Amino acid sequence: MLSKWLFTAAVAASTLIGSASAAPPASKKVIDIENAATVNLLEEVLPPYDAKKDVDGLLKHTYTAVEKLIELEKNSNANGKRAPGKCNLKKVTVRREWGALTNNQKKSYTNAIKCLMTKPARSDPAFAPGAKSRYDDFVAVHMVQTVSIHATANFLSWHRWYLHLFDKALREECGYAGPTPYWNWGNTANKPYPSYIFNDSEFGLSGDGEYIPHNPNGVPLGGGLIVVPTPKNGGGCVTTGPFANITVNLGPIDASNLDIVSPSPGFLEHNPRCLRRVINQYISSRWGTHKEVLDLIVNPKYSKIGPFQNRFQGEFENGYVGVHAAGHFTMGGDPGGDFFASPGEPVFWVHHGQVDRVWWMWQMADPRRINTIAGTITLFNDPPSRNGTLQDEIEMGVLTPEIVTIGDLVSTTKGPFCYIYL
Repeated sequence: MLSKWLFTAAVAASTLIGSASAAPPASKKVIDIENAATVNLLEEVLPPYDAKKDVDGLLKHTYTAVEKLIELEKNSNANGKRAPGKCNLKKVTVRREWGALTNNQKKSYTNAIKCLMTKPARSDPAFAPGAKSRYDDFVAVHMVQTVSIHATANFLSWHRWYLHLFDKALREECGYAGPTPYWNWGNTANKPYPSYIFNDSEFGLSGDGEYIPHNPNGVPLGGGLIVVPTPKNGGGCVTTGPFANITVNLGPIDASNLDIVSPSPGFLEHNPRCLRRVINQYISSRWGTHKEVLDLIVNPKYSKIGPFQNRFQGEFENGYVGVHAAGHFTMGGDPGGDFFASPGEPVFWVHHGQVDRVWWMWQMADPRRINTIAGTITLFNDPPSRNGTLQDEIEMGVLTPEIVTIGDLVSTTKGPFCYIYL
C-alpha cells in the first residue's frame, strides 16, 4: 500500500511544485538552496525542481513546504492579517542537514556543545545537585518534564522550543555562528557507522562505543514491548571524535536498552561516567529510513495530527518503533537510550532537528494543519487527564524566563521563530 501512497503523493507534489518546474521570472532572485544562510520569503523564489537531486524523495516535499509558506505569508501580509512578531520575512534563517555544513562549521558546532559543558550550571544545587554545567541545565529540564512532554499534546511543540533554546545558548554563550543542523536519518539508515554522522574524525559526532558484551537476551524497547537482536558492537565508552571521553553527569533513569549501566543514585543526583553508545543498524535500517519518513508525510492515514503524532512516536504495542524512537536507539547506550536523560547524548540535538523538520514538512503539506494538536497532558494519558490546548503554557525553568504557549510554537515563522529547512 505504501507504494500507492507514494505514487499518489508524487503526482500531487508535482502539481503543487509546478511553478518551480519552470524557470523563475528573471526579476525574481532565486534561492540558493544549497548555501543560503537566510531567504527572503516575500521576494525570492525557488530554483527549478531537479528530480535527479531528490535522492531521498523529500526534496519535493521541502519545495512544497517552502512554496506554500511563501504563498501563505504573501497572502497574510497583503491582507493585513499577519500579526506583528519577531520574524523578518525578508531574512528567514535556513536550517541545514549535517552533511551540508562545512568542516569548519561542524568543528565549530561540536566545540560550542563542549563549551556549554564547561560553563557553570544555573540550576539550583538543592534542586538538581547533579547538574554541573550549563549543558546539564538542559538535561535536567528534560528529565523533570519527561512524563509531561512525551505521548502528549505538547510533544512536538515543546521539543521545537527546547531545540530553539539550545541553539540560542550555543550562539549567545559559546559563539556558534553556523547553520542549525539536523540529521536526515535515512541517509545513514543502512550503515550508521562509520558514516558522516557517526565517525571517528574531528568533523563527525564521534563513533561507536568500545565493545563490551551486553544484553545477552536482546535489546528491549518501549518497556519491553519490542525486543531486537543485540548488536555485536558498542556498549562501552566513546573514545574517538569530538565527544571522546566527555563526562555525563545526570541519569540514567530508564536505560534498560543497555544492561551494563549503573543507575543514578537519585533522580537528579550526580552520577559522573563516560558517554556510552551501541550503534544499532538493525533499528536504523528498519524504522529510520526515508521510506518511513515519506509514509508519515504522504499517507492519508496520518493526515490528522493525532494519527501522525502517534505513528511518529512509535506504536510499540503493534511492534512498530517509529522514526522518533529509532533515531534515539540508533545510538542507544547511555544516556542516548535513556527516556529521561537522552539530551545528555550530543546527537540528541541533530536528531530532534530532524524530528522538527518532519513535523514542518507535514504541517506545510496542508497549512490548515499548523494550528492542530492532539493528546492529553499526561504520558499516554496515564493518569487520565484533559486534552491539551493551544493556550497551554510551557515553562523551561533556568533555560529561559520566557513563558510561551503551544500556540506560540506551532509555526516556524511566527512567535519566537524565524526559520525554514532546506
